[in-house]
Amino acid sequence: MDRANVTVVDHPLVQHKLTLMRRAETSTANFRRLLGELSALLAYEVLRDMPMHEVTIETPLETMQSRLIDGKKLCLVSILRAGSGILDGFLAIVPGARVGHIGLYRDPKTLQAVEYYFKMPPELDERDVIVVDPMLATGHSAVAAVSRIKETKPRSIKFVCLLAAPEGIDTFTKAHPDVPVFTAAVDRCLNDHGYILPGLGDAGDRIFGTK
Repeated sequence: MDRANVTVVDHPLVQHKLTLMRRAETSTANFRRLLGELSALLAYEVLRDMPMHEVTIETPLETMQSRLIDGKKLCLVSILRAGSGILDGFLAIVPGARVGHIGLYRDPKTLQAVEYYFKMPPELDERDVIVVDPMLATGHSAVAAVSRIKETKPRSIKFVCLLAAPEGIDTFTKAHPDVPVFTAAVDRCLNDHGYILPGLGDAGDRIFGTK
């Protein structure tokens, strides 16, 4: 597995909240809250090189030049439906970002991604895109989503997830070696059904309280 372009965010607060999310007894409400908090923490690392611009402001004492995030250049893309949980955490940090959605479902027989929805903001060629999805399992959905987004020729792309499997990293980095991956942990492997082990279960079901 090539991890040259993979960043594992091992901050103690990230790891602490991830452990609480992994617990089978964690309620839907707490899982959702923790996901928002953890995603906001991930955002600090992912947005470290975010473009900025200078503005003139008045402090209580004098005029100065200071910097602001160039939020208009950022586009967050949620892979439906589970990506919405990470999206909320990022928007808490950069509320001015534009938002795109791509709908994919995994064919249970082939484990391949099938697209059913695609809606992006205009002028993506001038924007930096961050694609969010809680799990990088087989990698097929992430590969399909990024391939589709690349058709719009964005300025840059990053991929952010909570958990990744080695198999998913292999699949994704082979297809998109130019796209950095940010995750809170790389787990052991996938099971026969394509779920990450030890993992945290189905992220979408745990976020929305469905089965």
